[in-house]
Amino acid sequence: MSGAARTDRLRALLAERIVVLDGATGTYIQGRDLGPADFGGAEYEGCNEHLVLTRPDVVREMHEGYLAADADLIETDTFGGTRIVLAEYALQDKVREINVAAARLAREACARCQVARSFDRLHFVAGVNHAR
Repeated sequence: MSGAARTDRLRALLAERIVVLDGATGTYIQGRDLGPADFGGAEYEGCNEHLVLTRPDVVREMHEGYLAADADLIETDTFGGTRIVLAEYALQDKVREINVAAARLAREACARCQVARSFDRLHFVAGVNHAR
């Protein structure tokens, strides 16, 4: 389905009913009690966006959990995926890589949910394009 067709479907859904957005990414990640190794080293600890590269399984499980709880829309793990924020961890040169990986993980989770439920309910990904 094209991007324009998905946008039309989302607009129609918004006109029809309340759309459910996923839960808080940071709160979920903090609840996982991850350590420095999960983030790729002590220097990256707390950089939730880096987890899309170091622990994509955690991000994937988060998305799939929110979709299983009937979220219509999930957010990418890119809240701090900007050059300025990532520079705090010396990751400013990975802005594009992190943002692209985060979007891919969210889209893959939606696709898996679609197949697993085998019905015609679309799920959507919300994200900000910090990759420029």
